Amino acid sequence: MTVIKHKQQRVGVFIDTQNLYHSAKNLYHARVNFGAIMKEVVAGRSLIRAIAYVITTESGDETNFFDALGKLGIETKTKNLQIFSGGAKKGDWDVGLAVDAIKLAPKLDTVIIASGDGDFIPLVEYLQTNEGCQVEVISFGKSSSQKLKEVADDFIDMCETPSKYVLMQNTQTNSSKQPLRQSQTPQSIDVQPQPRQNKENPRSNLKTKRQVKSNARSSSNSKINHTNHGDEGNFDFFDSETRPDSKFDI
Repeated sequence: MTVIKHKQQRVGVFIDTQNLYHSAKNLYHARVNFGAIMKEVVAGRSLIRAIAYVITTESGDETNFFDALGKLGIETKTKNLQIFSGGAKKGDWDVGLAVDAIKLAPKLDTVIIASGDGDFIPLVEYLQTNEGCQVEVISFGKSSSQKLKEVADDFIDMCETPSKYVLMQNTQTNSSKQPLRQSQTPQSIDVQPQPRQNKENPRSNLKTKRQVKSNARSSSNSKINHTNHGDEGNFDFFDSETRPDSKFDI
């Protein structure tokens, strides 16, 4: 289905923050890049309202997060996490998001829902049928309702280009590992030649037939020249590298 997007379209964005947060964390161990999401969904059109629905924690450490959303032109609506006597916890904005979308629909041409929650399927169908709105959905496809993808006029799957929509948390960890790998490389190069150099000492000290032969060769240059046709380099190479290696390595 072809979706028409033009600059005169009035757009409203409704962000299910909890849904996107947990999807990004479970799929990529990363945080959501809300700036990239806003740029993608608005696409140069006229933004009327953008609202993010957030569940606050007991620690109340969301202040910086709210400030960051505000700089992107995103309003925030908060709700406290409900903790029941049995220890069960509940926190969602499904009804609140749906009510706001319906209330603002008459002033919008396009409603954008940033969530993969299948509970929003009735909302999508209502906005299309009763309000005449074009409804677009953006979410992580791997954790999204298949039915929600089908009923939406347009679906943007952030899993197709995750690097565009998430902020990886292990970037510093990877960069810190690089110097370690570089320092390990020269160590392996320096260590490898040492065993070859150390092999020369035991060869000279071993009382074997090779030592007897080497003594005989050192005491008689005429024999050396006769055996190797006057080329001491070839003989030394053959004796100290080729033959001993076959025994010492074993």
